[in-house]
Amino acid sequence: MSPDLVSYDHADGIATITLDDGKVNALSSAMLAAVGGALDRAEADGAVVVLTGRATTFSAGFDLRSEDWPTMLADGARLAERLLAFPAPVVAACNGHALAMGAFVLLSVDVRVGAGGDFKLGLNEVAIGLTVPYFALALARHRLTRPAYDRCTITGAILDPAAAVAAGFLDALAEPADVLPTALATARELTRIDRAAHHATKLRVREAALAGVRDGLDRLATGEPAAW
Repeated sequence: MSPDLVSYDHADGIATITLDDGKVNALSSAMLAAVGGALDRAEADGAVVVLTGRATTFSAGFDLRSEDWPTMLADGARLAERLLAFPAPVVAACNGHALAMGAFVLLSVDVRVGAGGDFKLGLNEVAIGLTVPYFALALARHRLTRPAYDRCTITGAILDPAAAVAAGFLDALAEPADVLPTALATARELTRIDRAAHHATKLRVREAALAGVRDGLDRLATGEPAAW
């Protein structure tokens, strides 16, 4: 885990993982590896996870400057797979903007608390000339409402926080200053959950989504051009 990209704080059975690259929390392979390392620590600690970002940005998505898109996409898919199947509850404290892979992270966790205000959330891939990867479609299909799945993936529609709740990107809104405290309160409640039942049920509920993400990973591994 790179302390330059994420911070990790463990207290009272809750691991708070904060993305902070000093900018918009671009999900480069290095950032994705840092998040993975923090999740390793949380799993070893047996902690409920709260995942958040810096300032007013949760994450603006993949690092568009990357020179190795196939590897970065595969790393993102593996993070989504891990979050979908993580043995402990994962709560997102979405402190502001969440775009592209940042929004797909929201679609992979268990509870999403978002900041109300002038923030943008959505899947802007087609707007910037990218085909939505297959693994990402599986996440969107699993979590978004049917009309929102169709509209957001195909048109690149960007939503405000209230519309993001209606579409399925978020579960609830709070004032920006209250997002992290609300997420932490939710996490405290989830520390009481039966972990074995939680994990087994999570895997059942998300069986199709996990299969879709793994199929997307297979497509990336074979270099299928339509996968990115």
